[in-house]
Amino acid sequence: MPKLWNETIETHRHTVREAILETTWALVTEHGLMSVTMTRIAEKVGIGRATLYKYFPDVEAILTAYHERHVTGHLEQLAELRDHPGGARERLEAVLERYALISHHRGRHGTDELEALLHRGEFVAHAQQRIIDLFRDLLAEVAAVGDLRDDVAPDELASYCLHALSGAGKLPSEAAVRRLVAVTLTGLRPPR
Repeated sequence: MPKLWNETIETHRHTVREAILETTWALVTEHGLMSVTMTRIAEKVGIGRATLYKYFPDVEAILTAYHERHVTGHLEQLAELRDHPGGARERLEAVLERYALISHHRGRHGTDELEALLHRGEFVAHAQQRIIDLFRDLLAEVAAVGDLRDDVAPDELASYCLHALSGAGKLPSEAAVRRLVAVTLTGLRPPR
């Protein structure tokens, strides 16, 4: 087959897949997990059920793919902030604030049922480890310039940051999130 034909087919498949992901997420957030069926998704996307099943076996697989894409985007944002030019302390602050805001917004958009479905499994564990590694690497850079407490290892401090800032999902406002980040950063500074 000609290259243009293959590219056109791939573009079409990508467009359909994205429509399936976005439509399913919208339906679940609007109507709840238990009310969404493959038939409803196919109708809303404008494809046949048989076509939908060529892409995904069930609603859970669609939601998992949506979530993995979403989490991957967040990891890329955090890595981009980590790699910005500037001092280690400023980059650490930017990464911690962004992670806290991600946690805050996640807390606003999901139900307990959806959280239980999506926040399990190997992908989530791997993503969480990547975040801890990213935090640890930045903390080690901050330690190298003497601006980090030295009575706790960077690995432990990375875990502290992850768990402290995950609590941002329950906070009422972005201002409260920023205060939590400030408190977390204070806990990382060397004692005077």
